[in-house]
Amino acid sequence: MVSKVKRLLIGRPMKSTELADEKLSKRKALAVLSSDALSSVAYGTEQILLVLMVLGATALWYSIPISLAVLGLLTVLILSYRQTIFAYPSGGGAYIVAKENLGLNFGLVAGGSLLVDYILTVAVSASAGTDAITSAFPSLHEHRVLIALTMIAVLTVLNLRGITESASVLAYPVYMFVLAIFVLIIAGLYQVATGDVHPAAAPQYGTAVHGVTLFLLLKAFSSGCSALTGVEAVSNAIPNFKAPAERNAAKTLVMMGLILGAMFMGISVLAYAYGISPSPTETVVSQIAAATFGRGVVYYAIQTVTAAILFLAANTAFSAFPLLAFMLAKDKFMPNMFTVRGDRLGFSNGIIVLGVLSALLVVIFNGHTESLIPLYAVGVFIPFTLSQSGMMRRWITTKPSGWGLSFTINTIGMLTTLTITLIFIFTKFSQVWLVFLFVPAMIMIFKRINQHYTNIAEELRIDIHNCKPEEKGSVMVIPIAGITKVVASTIGYAKSLTDNVVCVYIGFDDESIEKMERKWEEWNPGVRLIVLRSRYRSIIKPLVKFIDTVEWKTAHNDHVTVLIPQFITKKWWHTFLHNQTGLLIRAYLFTRKDITIATVPYHLHK
Repeated sequence: MVSKVKRLLIGRPMKSTELADEKLSKRKALAVLSSDALSSVAYGTEQILLVLMVLGATALWYSIPISLAVLGLLTVLILSYRQTIFAYPSGGGAYIVAKENLGLNFGLVAGGSLLVDYILTVAVSASAGTDAITSAFPSLHEHRVLIALTMIAVLTVLNLRGITESASVLAYPVYMFVLAIFVLIIAGLYQVATGDVHPAAAPQYGTAVHGVTLFLLLKAFSSGCSALTGVEAVSNAIPNFKAPAERNAAKTLVMMGLILGAMFMGISVLAYAYGISPSPTETVVSQIAAATFGRGVVYYAIQTVTAAILFLAANTAFSAFPLLAFMLAKDKFMPNMFTVRGDRLGFSNGIIVLGVLSALLVVIFNGHTESLIPLYAVGVFIPFTLSQSGMMRRWITTKPSGWGLSFTINTIGMLTTLTITLIFIFTKFSQVWLVFLFVPAMIMIFKRINQHYTNIAEELRIDIHNCKPEEKGSVMVIPIAGITKVVASTIGYAKSLTDNVVCVYIGFDDESIEKMERKWEEWNPGVRLIVLRSRYRSIIKPLVKFIDTVEWKTAHNDHVTVLIPQFITKKWWHTFLHNQTGLLIRAYLFTRKDITIATVPYHLHK
């Protein structure tokens, strides 16, 4: 049954030779890898306005110069990451760049920050998408956590089906969102140009605002930079592109930057022109759409595609997180399970882990987007800074032809992103301090995992010229609860391996012991039976005491193998109708270094 459900949810298994068909075209890659960045248009301007509202509505005109500054930073990042794509066509982004140019520790900081960022990406996207739905249908506001968790589950299953299939599904809502936002911007600007907007709606541009400080403006700027999260995803996922991968990735990155910049600036201008103020129950995009088209069909269409893109923005993380986890696991800093491709050729373990962790975040933060966005943004600006620094070091070290311009671009990028990171830390420390616990903790975990794999390799490594298998005798101990076909099958298997076989029966009273001895003598399977009495109705302790005695008596330090008979029920639920004594014995003896444990299954047909 489990297999049938799995096939229904994720589809048929795919051959390894079909991996080439899972590569993305530029059109599909733009949908999958840009959905995070493009979706931030829905809340980037709002984050700026939330900070400025502290000074009142007259301060909202500052959103325009702040948005222009964010647009300038986007340009720098696009140019910088375009260089990274050509320099590191194998992907990996900030982790690979920082590790190779700045050292292992910096690489782990970048990798750990990105992993945290991708988890937050899913949580933020699900929460923001829920906000868009509850803005249109306020009655659903109390159910926002359940809505967000449902969408995370849907995205997890969708990505388990394969990157190409998820891209095919994603392309439609992503491009519908882009179309809807451009329609909204053009219609809104037309109303502004024709004077349909009330002149008192927007605060006067350039009006002096009492109490404005550089600290507050920097805080608003850093909040607006949340619109830039997801820009790095293309450089991390170059292996997912069709050949020539790096050229297609670079074109996709530039196209994403152009679309993102135009939409973000358009929404900021309309928010100012309409005099929009942030509301706890309605998003800025919802207010602009309502002011432009009224709450009719067009409004609900815009809200629908906005909610869809915010939910599907998480797919960027579902594409990038498993790939980054694979690279860290390949370097022995994460468990080997992240290197395994699933039935649909995706790194399914990474997809599942990402879905579970992001769902936990949504529950912990109760689905409040504004609580997650600062963590989300600072988690990505640390890798931004390290990536640019690594590229600077690369240009200085290799000095290829024309490296001066590349070095200048990355220097500007590094200084800008470093400034933004420091602004985040100083202006929103109360909201981002958790990052300073998560990242060091992850680095410590990375190193402990790496040390474990190093120790295992050293301990298991052999000299093939001098180390030969040691031949020993073998003693088979079979714990039994009665005389059955399961026991007969186990004894037959044991006798095929060695003549030194002994069965052990543990009784609780004289009657059961006498009955067992009588039936065993009558059956006479050619194997000695040892009967033990358990005064306290324990199976484990008498068995272990006997095994220790057998081990002490064995000649030539023979192997002691405990062979556990076990029948396998036809239906899965039948298992719960039987005692699992064999499982308890195996679990207890598993820690013993001097005992080998094996199970002989007997499959039932009824």
